[in-house]
Amino acid sequence: MNINPEQKSTSVLKDEKGRSQGGPRNPSYNRKGTNGSYPPKVESRSRGAKQVEETHQDFGWVERAIWTDRMLKTLVTGVKGGKWFSLMDKVYSKKNLYAAFKRVEKNKGSAGVDHVSVKQFANRLDEEIDRLHQSLKDETYNPQHILRIYIDKPGSSEKRPLGIPSIRDRVVQTALRSVLEPIFEIEFAEQSYGFRPKRGCKDALRRVEELLKNECHWIVDLDFKSYFDTIPHERLIELVGQKVSDSRVIKLLNQFMRQRVLDGMSSWVPEGGTPQGAVVSPLLSNVYLNPLDHLMVDLGFQCVRYADDAVILCKTEVQARIALAALVDWSTQAGLTLHPTKTKLVNFLEPGGFDFLGYHFEVSKRCSPKINKWPSKKSLKKLRSKLLPITKRSNGLSMESIIERMNPILKGWFEYFKHSLPNTFDSMDGWTRMRLRSILRKRRKGRGRGRGIDHQRWPNSYFHDMGLYSTKKVLMSVKRSSSR
Repeated sequence: MNINPEQKSTSVLKDEKGRSQGGPRNPSYNRKGTNGSYPPKVESRSRGAKQVEETHQDFGWVERAIWTDRMLKTLVTGVKGGKWFSLMDKVYSKKNLYAAFKRVEKNKGSAGVDHVSVKQFANRLDEEIDRLHQSLKDETYNPQHILRIYIDKPGSSEKRPLGIPSIRDRVVQTALRSVLEPIFEIEFAEQSYGFRPKRGCKDALRRVEELLKNECHWIVDLDFKSYFDTIPHERLIELVGQKVSDSRVIKLLNQFMRQRVLDGMSSWVPEGGTPQGAVVSPLLSNVYLNPLDHLMVDLGFQCVRYADDAVILCKTEVQARIALAALVDWSTQAGLTLHPTKTKLVNFLEPGGFDFLGYHFEVSKRCSPKINKWPSKKSLKKLRSKLLPITKRSNGLSMESIIERMNPILKGWFEYFKHSLPNTFDSMDGWTRMRLRSILRKRRKGRGRGRGIDHQRWPNSYFHDMGLYSTKKVLMSVKRSSSR
């Protein structure tokens, strides 16, 4: 059931006892901040006083070059006035900058517009860190252009734009994120899973399955149109300013958001969105959607969000429509656009299901309401697009070399999708062997795909002996191990 986000339904139905279903008659999504602007301020949700050792356990991921025991204690008990001052000295601290470079070095990555690689930066590390420290301290630091390149879009003939900041800018962004992330992390809602410490896709998927088992069968499948490119800068800075009052940090964020993009022979300044390819972008994107997360909680709805990919799970159609109306209203005020066809209501008990984080969820046809899940069509297309170039029939490499290149891709794919229906792996293994038989067939001057007699010439055991990763065999091995 596709939903036009232009259509709203804010009425609240009541049950036979007069209780509202899904939220208050005057929901809080109509509220604005005290200054009349939007998004509304989210009230601080302090965790209360904790022991220092508990703090260390909760925030073991923070950069200890910055976050001392005293700062961590203040973080969980609440900073005076609710805002953090004097943070810039933490950003340009040499200890922080050195730690930031270690993270950048670990992530590797290409050189930016200045053609300085990670290795070259490391060769003169002390000099580079001194220069960054001084320029940030003196407020003379200016980010370089972002290098825009285009990479193949998996499963499509289109190209995906990719922004590559310089190494020096990635170091500063990492240092900045190390300072800001704990401040906002403590405010983030429980149902947000993307780009957060000790959380990931699998946690979000488990939560969705848990809610489906709890009979939350009406789904609001939401999709923001070009979310990362359309976040309004002023509103984002306003949200950051609710927790950070250091004007130098705000200035640095503004510099990154208005970083020029070098695209071929031309350059331009983005009018909206988070910085392309920036280390700090995922954090900023979560900051902007955090009010929406808390709004759903306040209205009593179960939302599971990973970055801009989210679903709201409700027990009734009425609740789902109220949630959608609140979502439409919030998105309009926040300057975001819901995709008119991809944003939709789904009745999970009917055929069709929904996709989330690469999986397709659908009720069992034989044993309703059993939950089935398998890789979405897009995920299968993406995997095959990675394997197709390796398994071209004209490939001149040895079969051992081809399989050696395929195996890491197959292994990574299986690790993520191993909880799918078992027949998923039969078909995937069959497809990979077909691609390899097609190569061998061509080498015998045959035409077309591997088929017929090729199954006798090169049986499944042939590829097993060659070391081909079999998702079905690994699945069976995992099940045997878990049953012991």
